[in-house]
Amino acid sequence: MGTFQIEGGHRLSGEIQPQGAKNEALQILCAVLLTDETVTINNIPDILDVNKLINLLRNLGVKVEHTGKGSYTFKSDELNMNYLNSEQFKVDGGGLRGSIMIVGPMLGRFGKGYIPKPGGDKIGRRRLDTHFEGFMKLGAEFRYNKEERFYGVEAPDGLKGDFMLLEEASVTGTANIVMAAVLAKGTTTIYNAACEPYLQQLCNMLNSMGAKISGVGSNLLTIEGVEKLGGCEHRVLPDMVEIGSWIGLAAMTKSSITIKNVNWGMLGIIPTTFRKLGIKVEKQGDDIYIPAHDDGYEVQSFIDGSIMNISDAPWPGFTPDLLSIILVVATQARGSVLIHQKMFESRLFFVDKLIDMGAKIILCDPHRATVIGHDFKSQLKATTMTSPDIRAGISLLIAALSAKGTSTIHNIEQIDRGYEHIVQRLKGIGAKITRLE
Repeated sequence: MGTFQIEGGHRLSGEIQPQGAKNEALQILCAVLLTDETVTINNIPDILDVNKLINLLRNLGVKVEHTGKGSYTFKSDELNMNYLNSEQFKVDGGGLRGSIMIVGPMLGRFGKGYIPKPGGDKIGRRRLDTHFEGFMKLGAEFRYNKEERFYGVEAPDGLKGDFMLLEEASVTGTANIVMAAVLAKGTTTIYNAACEPYLQQLCNMLNSMGAKISGVGSNLLTIEGVEKLGGCEHRVLPDMVEIGSWIGLAAMTKSSITIKNVNWGMLGIIPTTFRKLGIKVEKQGDDIYIPAHDDGYEVQSFIDGSIMNISDAPWPGFTPDLLSIILVVATQARGSVLIHQKMFESRLFFVDKLIDMGAKIILCDPHRATVIGHDFKSQLKATTMTSPDIRAGISLLIAALSAKGTSTIHNIEQIDRGYEHIVQRLKGIGAKITRLE
């Protein structure tokens, strides 16, 4: 396992460019399987999870060419379908949760799709029912090998459009069903569909390939099936989770930082939520400027004076991927806040490490934590810790950069899964961080 050594307590300054969005890239990369023509994708982040998926596509027979920083071409005209039954596929697919989204395009185009139980963050149960119930609504038959934990769907006579009401507004589930439905016969209507910006990006890309999807951006999608899709060129959005991470980093270290080219129109309530903690988030063109918070930041209260409550929700609610950042930032706020993690059951379990650093946090239950801010009157103390998942990992890194002394974070591969060249980029704004192999 790799390790970060962080000398905390230093102010940072300068500009930082957000990477391409991890969660969008994982969807978009799977969509290249829907056509035998060339697809060009720009602004792909150079991170572990994305690189694993690109490697999986190569092993499947996709012709991949790296044409420049963040830019690739993909051509899926001669796929090796035997790979789906290989031991290597079980290794490649089982190590990455995003691999589940190859099933929809393979089912839509070839009438069959398989996947081993995918990996990813250990943040509680993450059911796949929405994916497979949607496929079955389109006429596919479900297969499951319990001993090998191997899933499959088959539709030898093709898929047929239908109406479906999703039990949960799953982002990856919606993406998977949409990618299958674009090549189904007839009309598919998906109600309670996810409508995150990344899902909107996928739908817009598919439409540029010749799909007929309406209702993009809403929770009611209508898809008129087509016989064939063509190639296209697509650019991945800046990663809103990374943008939120840099906002939190600036506040916790009392730093003046400009986050470049953030695509404000796709940030939703992220700036507003950080402002609830008293953080100044200034719009400068398409950039975000965070001034140095020399006097700290004060948590707002509700109109009736009750304690601030920040919780996650499906889009356009606050993304669960940033709730751990909000929690860490609250440890130095003036005032108290209740953090309510509704969508995952184990994502708050990293708070014991923050408590070890001196944070005042009461873990009420697996979903709720009350944070009593220090108002910078007491600095967090450096410690040694291990990163349990991507988002907790970056939160602990932010805490370490604000702490007094030198901290050590193990298992940093978790952070590498979602953050591109993070040591180099943090050093560029003055952070004292070293990677130890």
